Amino acid sequence: MTTAMVIGTQWGDEGKGKIVDYLAARADVVVRSQGGNNAGHTVVVDGQAFALRLLPSGIMYPGKACVIGTGVVIDPKGLIAELDSIIEKGIDVSALEISDRAHVVFPYHNRIDEAEERLKGEKKIGTTKNGIGPCYADKVNRIGIRMADLMDRDVFAEKLRWNLASKNRLFRDFYHVEEFDFDTMFEEYCGYADRLRPYVRDTNYSVHDYIGEGKSVLFEGAQATMLDLDHGTYPFVTSSHPIAGGACIGAGIGPHRMENIFGVVKAYSTRVGAGPFPTELTDATGDHLRERAHEYGTVTGRPRRCGWLDAVGVRYAAMLNSLDYLAITRLDILDELETIKIGKAYRDSNGNEVAQYPADLTRLETLEPVYEEMPGWQEDITGVRKYEDLPENCKKYLAKISELTGVKLGIISVGPDREQTIDLVNVL
Repeated sequence: MTTAMVIGTQWGDEGKGKIVDYLAARADVVVRSQGGNNAGHTVVVDGQAFALRLLPSGIMYPGKACVIGTGVVIDPKGLIAELDSIIEKGIDVSALEISDRAHVVFPYHNRIDEAEERLKGEKKIGTTKNGIGPCYADKVNRIGIRMADLMDRDVFAEKLRWNLASKNRLFRDFYHVEEFDFDTMFEEYCGYADRLRPYVRDTNYSVHDYIGEGKSVLFEGAQATMLDLDHGTYPFVTSSHPIAGGACIGAGIGPHRMENIFGVVKAYSTRVGAGPFPTELTDATGDHLRERAHEYGTVTGRPRRCGWLDAVGVRYAAMLNSLDYLAITRLDILDELETIKIGKAYRDSNGNEVAQYPADLTRLETLEPVYEEMPGWQEDITGVRKYEDLPENCKKYLAKISELTGVKLGIISVGPDREQTIDLVNVL
């Protein structure tokens, strides 16, 4: 058995797609285990960028089984559009598998998402308004519609009719927005069901079988640890569990099956939307990072907030995920900086250092980062292919990240393309 897991350690957008794409070259199977089309990976192949939302990044390799697992919530319309987009570019999708236990996102979920954000006003979460949270809420309330239901016209009709009656009362009497017509939505989604039917199966069993057969299985996380529903900066989080334990649940496997857990760490920090960000830079350096790295959301296009690497948060993620290795991404973005800082701790109003990541966001917002300042390397590293060939100051920066987080270096990315990768462990 050989498995590996790729987990984001910050607030997402760490470059997980690049790392998954790189590791997928050696995997037989790639599994996406949670989230929905509110998450996006950008994978660059031969200079061509592919923006993926629901499809596992391994889809870019022919012949590899790519699984959308039970823990994912699926917008069929969006998934079909994504499939059509990459099929047009010559990508083979015949090895795609979609869990029949995964829940389905409907337009009424999007409308609830939009209405709730509007009602919250200044306290809005900053969701992508793709209906992900309301879909997960229906799942928890045990009124959701799964892919297995969508595949059965009679079962689907019964469940959709009940859900629409309930949701339309909300739209009419509480949100005061337009209602949905059952016949229109039913026929539209039956069409989606017919298109997706060849890919739908019980992936809990197929993933278990792949591992039992000795295949190399790679688990791909969406979003990131600090957005975890339980362990992240609640309520500024996503609606699922983008941690290693969540991957076990979302893929339908036991924890002893999970090996080689990579925590993806962007060489600096970014965040989209509201929520605390202790090491945020609102100055020219933050602007430099944003523009040099084109830090704008894959799904939303929103500008990302940028700042120095927060090692306190990454250390917390390492603990939650039992990380085996770090995968450092976007290191080349720091090439031009004369000085680089790492947030190694926080300091409270009494001058005391705080080494742990607090749950209380009000307290978190009062803490000031304690920085380790290091000289930059001011050298183009995008052509480097061996660790020993990196500039000395660059290697010192990497060593400091490993020291502060307590996790070994595994992969170092010095650019967006597959070949711009330094692999120190060669797993799978």
